[in-house]
Parts: sequence; C-alpha cells; structure tokens
Amino acid sequence: MAEKKVVSSEIEVTLKVIGGKWKPLILHYLQFEGSRRYNEILRYLEKAPKKTLTAQLRELEEDGIIDRTVIPTAPVQVEYSITEHGKTLYPILKLMCDWGYENMGDRYELTHPTCIDKDKKLLKKINTDLSVKS
Repeated sequence: MAEKKVVSSEIEVTLKVIGGKWKPLILHYLQFEGSRRYNEILRYLEKAPKKTLTAQLRELEEDGIIDRTVIPTAPVQVEYSITEHGKTLYPILKLMCDWGYENMGDRYELTHPTCIDKDKKLLKKINTDLSVKS
C-alpha cells in the first residue's frame, strides 16, 4: 500500500488529484472524446510540454482517474481513458467550465470552446455580441 499523503483539507485532496495546468483539460478531453493516444492528447493541448504531460498523465493514473493501455504495435502505442472513479469528477469539470464561461468577459479569447452548451450559451453570446455591435 502506498504511503499516505498528509493534507490539510478535503479541498487539498481534490487539488492534489486534478490540480495542475493540464489535468482538468486532459480529463475534459477524454470525457468528450473517449479513449485517446498520447499524441492526440498532446496535439489537443498544443502548448503542453511533453515532460509535463507525461508526468500529469502518470499522476492521474496513480490516482486511479485514468487507465493507461499499451497497444502492442510497432512502435508501441499507449491509449488513455477515464476510469469509473475518474468519471465522478465530471460534475466538478462541468462547474469549472461553466464558471470559466460565465466569467471570461472580454479578457479571454477561446481557441477550443468545448465546455459551453453550444446550442444555448454560445447562441446567447453570439446574439448578445451582435446586438452590441449593431
């Protein structure tokens, strides 16, 4: 059994599991796209350093949030998917997406608008933007 990690609060437990610049984005990507290979995740994240991505994937695997499957091909390929335990994080990811969308204002420009309800919120934002410009 692994050595217990000492934390000050329950929030810190959550942050240890999904904290880090790339972990929530990795989980969100796998949530909506299903199992993906390492290079697909790397391409999606665009700016993630390979070393950091590898480390964060390992941490998510150690915490039982994702599964790593080795595909015996030449060269060997690795595929990542979310575990049932990892799926329990979906409500947290949704709240993070909703909060980010509601609070981005004019300070941010989305390059991958994947979190928003495309039928409702995006349409509402486009209509609001059009009415402001008119």
